[in-house]
Amino acid sequence: MEFSSPAQRRLQTLRSHLDSSQADDQPSLFLNATASEAPFSNEDSYSVVLPEKLDTGIWNVHRSAKSPTKLFSRFPDHPEIGTLHDNFVHAVETYPDNKYLGTRARPDGTIGEYTWMTYAETASARQAIGSGLLYNGINHGACVGLYFINRPEWLVVDHACAAYSFISVPLYDTLGPDAVKFIVDHATLQAIFCVPQTLNTLLSFLSEIPTIRLVVVVGGADENLPSLPPGSGVKIVSYQKLLSQGRSSVHPFSPPKPEDIATICYTSGTTGTPKGAMLSHENLISNVAGSSLSINFLPDDIYISYLPLAHIYERSNQIMGVYGGVSIGFYQGDIMKLMDDLAVLRPTVFCSVPRLYNRVYDGITSAVKSSGVTKRRLFQLAYNSKKKAILNGRSPSPLWDKLVFNKIKEKLGGRVRFMGSGASPLSPDVMDFLRVCFGCSVREGYGMTETSCVISSMDEGDNLSGHVGSPNPACEVKLVDVPEMNYTSEDQPYPRGEICVRGPIIFKGYYKDEEQTKEIMDEDGWLHTGDIGLWLPGGRLKIVDSFNSSLVAIVAVDPDVMKDWAASEDIKYENLGQLCKDPKVRKAVLAEMDIVGREAQLRGFEFARAVTLVPEPFTLENGLLTPTFKVKRPQAKAYFAEAISKMYAEIAAWDPMPSKL
Repeated sequence: MEFSSPAQRRLQTLRSHLDSSQADDQPSLFLNATASEAPFSNEDSYSVVLPEKLDTGIWNVHRSAKSPTKLFSRFPDHPEIGTLHDNFVHAVETYPDNKYLGTRARPDGTIGEYTWMTYAETASARQAIGSGLLYNGINHGACVGLYFINRPEWLVVDHACAAYSFISVPLYDTLGPDAVKFIVDHATLQAIFCVPQTLNTLLSFLSEIPTIRLVVVVGGADENLPSLPPGSGVKIVSYQKLLSQGRSSVHPFSPPKPEDIATICYTSGTTGTPKGAMLSHENLISNVAGSSLSINFLPDDIYISYLPLAHIYERSNQIMGVYGGVSIGFYQGDIMKLMDDLAVLRPTVFCSVPRLYNRVYDGITSAVKSSGVTKRRLFQLAYNSKKKAILNGRSPSPLWDKLVFNKIKEKLGGRVRFMGSGASPLSPDVMDFLRVCFGCSVREGYGMTETSCVISSMDEGDNLSGHVGSPNPACEVKLVDVPEMNYTSEDQPYPRGEICVRGPIIFKGYYKDEEQTKEIMDEDGWLHTGDIGLWLPGGRLKIVDSFNSSLVAIVAVDPDVMKDWAASEDIKYENLGQLCKDPKVRKAVLAEMDIVGREAQLRGFEFARAVTLVPEPFTLENGLLTPTFKVKRPQAKAYFAEAISKMYAEIAAWDPMPSKL
C-alpha cells in the first residue's frame, strides 16, 4: 500500500493503533512503543524498517520481515505454552515414547552404546526430583544450583525446577572456585546438585553459606558420601536417594507463571564479580518461539549436547529441542573424545562455536594439502563447482558428494542436516567451507545472555556469508550513534552504531544489582549490547570491526606506584616483572580501570575485559611511540600479539558463552 504524504501515513498509523487496541488480545503477540502498525519499508528484505516514534519521522527500527507488525512471545501453533513447564508438558503429551535423553556413560564408569530415557520416563523422574526437594524442606521459589557438566540428570533437575517453581542457577568451573562461592552466596542457594568431582569445592566453603540446606551428589553412592556435623544444618544425599524420597512422597506440581523467574545465569562482570542475569519463563519461551519461525527441530532429529548447559546458547537449543520432541544425546564428558561420540550418535543437528568449526576447517584443509596432487586438484574442482552452485541457488551435482564430500560428512556422523554457529563471529571463508563440505543448512546467529539468547540469525535460503542475519521475530533492533567512535546512522555506504534490542526477550535485570541493570537498559526499554553493528542490504545485521566481542588492555605500570601498592597489600615478589604477572595484581588494576571508566560514563563495549601489565614503558627506543609520543597502534598490536592472544583465550575460558550467543 502506498501513501502520498507523511500526514496520511501518520493518520493511517493512528487508525491502525485504534483498531488493534480494541481488537487484538492474542497472548502470543507482544506490543510496545514502536510505531508497529506504520507502513513499513520492505525492499525485498529479510527485515523491515519502522519509525521508533511517530513524531520524529526517523525510520530506524528493524524487525523481522516474518512478523513486521507484532513481536512474538508464544509459539504460533501453541500459544498456550507460556512457561518451560508448559513446554515440557506439551512434549510429554505429544511425544511420550520418543527417545529424549541419551548417554554412553555407564554406572561403573565405562563407555558403551547410547541408552535412552523417553519423554515419559523423564517426566516421571522430574516429578520425583521436585517432590524430593520439597520432602527435604526446599521451598517453592528457592534457588537451586546445578554444578556439573552436561548429562541427563542436568535436564531432569531443570525440568523439576520449572514444574515446582524453583529457580535454577547453573554453576561452572571456568568461573573458578572463588566465583562459584560468590554465586552460591549471592543467589542464596538452598540446594545444590553436584558430582563427586565438584563436591570437594563445595565442601571447602559450605560452612560459610548459611542458606544451603541440601547437597545432592549425582553419580555418587550414599555409602561413599561424607557426613557433615549434625549442627551444620546441611544434608548430603545421593541423586538416587532423592529420587526414592520423591517417589515415596509425591507432591503435585506448582507451575510457575510466565512472568516468574526461571533461571539466574551468571556471566563474568566488568567489576570482577559475576553478574546474575534474571531470565523469566516468558523471556525464554519468547526467544525460542521467535526463532522457531525460521528454525525447526523435528521429532526425528537427534541433537548432540556438549556445549555448556550453564550458558544460554545451549539452554536455548535444549528448549527448542523439547518443543520439537528431539532426541538429545550427551557427549561422554571429554571434549577430546567428541568425534567418537559423533560417530556413534550420528546427530542430525549440530550446533557449535567458531573455535571448533575453525579446527574442523584447519583439519580438512591440512589433510587436503598433504593428500597429493591428484586428490588436491579433485577437491578444488569439486569445491569450486559446488560453491558456485550454492551461491547461485542451484542444486549441486551429487557426483561431488559421492567422489569427495561424503567422506568429510562422516566426520560428524554423516547425517547432519543443520549446523548452527554462535558465541563469536564465524569467518565467511569457514562458513562457505562448511556449507560446501557438509551439504547442509549452516546458519550463524548473534545474541546475549541478557536477551535470552538469539537477537538475530541467518534466514533459510540466504547464502550470503559474513553477517548475523535478520532480527529474531520476538525482538526489534536499532543502531544508536556513537559519535566519539565515528559510528553514525549517516555513515556510508551503510549506517552504523551500537546495537540496541527491545522486546519480550529482554531479561528482568541483574540479580541484586540495580546499578549495572540501569547501565545496560535505558528508560525506553532498549537494552544496549555494547556491540557495534551495521545494516547490510536486505536488512541483514553485521557485527563491525572485530572477531572478538570485547576489549583487552596492555598497561605499562609506574614502578614506584606498583611497589608501594604491593607493599600495602603484603604481596611478596622478586622483581617487577613477576609482580606484573601476579593474578591478584592484574585483577586489582582492572578493577581500578573499571572505576575510572564508570566515572567517565564509558559504555559497555569501552570497558576492558582483561589486562596485561608490562614493566617497561612505551618508548621511542622500543618502537612503540611516535616522535610526538603517540602510541604506534599497529606496531604495538604486533609487539604484544602473544599477550593479546592469551588474554582473549583467558576470556573464552572464563566465559565461553557469556554475552554473545
